[in-house]
Amino acid sequence: MGRLPPVHTHDVVIVGGGHNALVAAAYLARRGLTVVVLERLGHVGGAAVSERPWVGVEAALSRYSYLVSLLPRRIIDDLGLHLTLRRRRISSYTPDPGDPARGILIDTQDAAATAASFARATGDAAEAARFEALTARLGPVARAVFPTMTEPLPSAAALRARIGDDALWEGLVEAPLGRMLRGALQTDLARGIALTDGLIGTFATADDASLRQNRCFLYHVIGGTGDWDVPVGGMGAVSAELERAARSAGADLRLEAPVTAITPDGEVTVAGPKPGTVRGRLVLSGVGPAVLRHLLSAGTGNAAAEAVPEGAQLKVNMLLRRLPRLHDSAVRPEEAFAGTFHIAETMTGLDRAHAQAVAGGIPDPLPAEIYCHSLTDPSILGAELRALGAQTLTLFGLQVPHRLVSDSDPDAARAALLTAAERSLNAVLAEPLADCLYEAPDGAPCIEARTTGDLEHSLGMTGGDIFHGALSWPWLDEITTADDSPAARWGVETEHPGILMCGSGARRGGAVSGIGGHNAAMAAAEMLGV
Repeated sequence: MGRLPPVHTHDVVIVGGGHNALVAAAYLARRGLTVVVLERLGHVGGAAVSERPWVGVEAALSRYSYLVSLLPRRIIDDLGLHLTLRRRRISSYTPDPGDPARGILIDTQDAAATAASFARATGDAAEAARFEALTARLGPVARAVFPTMTEPLPSAAALRARIGDDALWEGLVEAPLGRMLRGALQTDLARGIALTDGLIGTFATADDASLRQNRCFLYHVIGGTGDWDVPVGGMGAVSAELERAARSAGADLRLEAPVTAITPDGEVTVAGPKPGTVRGRLVLSGVGPAVLRHLLSAGTGNAAAEAVPEGAQLKVNMLLRRLPRLHDSAVRPEEAFAGTFHIAETMTGLDRAHAQAVAGGIPDPLPAEIYCHSLTDPSILGAELRALGAQTLTLFGLQVPHRLVSDSDPDAARAALLTAAERSLNAVLAEPLADCLYEAPDGAPCIEARTTGDLEHSLGMTGGDIFHGALSWPWLDEITTADDSPAARWGVETEHPGILMCGSGARRGGAVSGIGGHNAAMAAAEMLGV
């Protein structure tokens, strides 16, 4: 007598309730499928949520994620999301680490002022034109690749032909990024501004042979060539809208429902207050590949080889009574902090910081970028804080691999990294940061550091890797074109046909974009015939 087919409780079971999982749930439930989302925490949204880090202080910050860049209009329109995304006029400000009394201010609406700041900071009157030419040359890449992010994966050959610049393709895709940046720009400071887009959450040098910095850089290019948007109401507003869309479509969102095991045939074991099992015709994994491997090992009893990812960032959240004064008298703090504020991010400085981290030390100075979201969106602050002129600051430290905290006491590592971040910031300020920090009702300064270890502990991101593993090229190569399955064509496949990636671990995942969730939903819908 043959074995009876498994009884499915749902069409689709989604493991993890991050923003990508909510996107997938909304799309699939809107097609009439039965969808359940299993989230171990007491809320959905993963890293894309707003929190109040300091008791008694009305400041809503995203403790981990920060800006929106890759969220396609298609997803917003398809799901009927009510979101306001504001673009910042100031792209960036970069003080010269050797002389913070001068810096580069890139104003997207004032080319003359931008050119003057390049000349003053670098001593090269032509560097602004070179930087603008590099930006313009990258434009066709964004225009060619970004529309494909919510379509089946194109071939590399098709995209190369569409871009129509073989030398640019070779510089972006086939040779280490440093070579192209050195050819395009002549000053260490300008090269560093460009290189940082290849190092967000990525531990690499300009000339790393793995090209991981190239892939990270490419995602920044296709995300709008450097423009990053601020969601009005904070990052929590994004996840709240996605939650609303998923629930209104009929998806079942279960909180405090940690998954402990998955089998390849779709059985998912759930612990928590309401333990049990569910079984899906398909399982979508919103957790990272390393976590998925662990859950599959628990479900099958077969230990899988571990490829452990490693994040490489520090996040420091701050609330200030006012913006600090700068050494640079030509730039107002309201301008400098309105975009991305680069600290100690020359090309040579970034490579030096990498070498220090490889040797086991915290980089000194620590390269970092700062964002002041409240200048663009004051609504994340309470009325009293707004009246006082208070502002939030978010510092994102680079070249800080997980290895620096994984073998250390968490509190000691966090304190050491926070000290390094403050030291780097103070080096470019005309007054100590401590003098500007807002104090909570208990007298404690409003500043906190969140490490890769905190990400791993709080959100289950193995190694604190915000990308859930190495980023991949957003196209098919000659090997993967042989697999014509829906999962492979949409870049969401795993080794098991009934399990798809739907989070940042998907082929075009990463960032607060919803792309991983969208593409997993498209593949799942095709597989289920809806």
